[in-house]
Amino acid sequence: MTLEILTSDLLGPVRHGFFTRRGGASSGVFQGLNCGLGSSDQSEIVSINRSRVADAMGVPLSHLAQPYQVHSADVLTISEPQSGDRPKADAIVTATPGLALAILTADCQPVLFADENAGVVAAAHAGWRGAVDGVLEATLDAMEALGANRAGTKAVIGPSISQSAYEVGPEFLDTFMSAAPENDRFFEKGEGDRMLFDLPSYGLHRLRAAGIGAAEWTRHCTYSDPDRFYSYRRATHANEADYGRLISVIRL
Repeated sequence: MTLEILTSDLLGPVRHGFFTRRGGASSGVFQGLNCGLGSSDQSEIVSINRSRVADAMGVPLSHLAQPYQVHSADVLTISEPQSGDRPKADAIVTATPGLALAILTADCQPVLFADENAGVVAAAHAGWRGAVDGVLEATLDAMEALGANRAGTKAVIGPSISQSAYEVGPEFLDTFMSAAPENDRFFEKGEGDRMLFDLPSYGLHRLRAAGIGAAEWTRHCTYSDPDRFYSYRRATHANEADYGRLISVIRL
């Protein structure tokens, strides 16, 4: 099966892709294009999958760069291929042509950024914690440090868990209300004391409030489409031992 790569017109000619699980070599619960280095999938199979992604992006595997994601607001800026241990961060930025920036997700927001005129791109992993703590704003700051103009920067949120599938408890709502009372608009009433959280809308709000030129969500829900996407929450509900990781990539 060939790779399926979702793209956005908003990012224009900048080479990028939100890869689905289709076209990979993994089997079992990882069936498809599992690119999770930290998963319990066979490492050699994950390497095959990542090599297919690198080929699709027109770079050698050594030029596919990715941070060690920890749900932080930390941003890694690179100018050459990675070597050794991957630094802990949840966003990665470059102005160097030929480097492909990658982020892994399985419900959290993969966000790809580009200022085409300045020649600066970035990729961010924005789960609820990273988004609250400011990873999206920190990514824009790091891009500006390389010469980008945030008013000329565009960002696209890729496949993420949608509000209808993201049930949370009252303590989760309290965290967001403590950060900003107006955050109640991103929640809908669920069963009992449960709420439904709109992660992509929250991400778009943070991007737009930060002054980005344009931003959109591809409107793909990871939870509700198991044939195309991995989902941590869906795997948890199904009592599966592990789950695959989707990869999203951008390069100059």
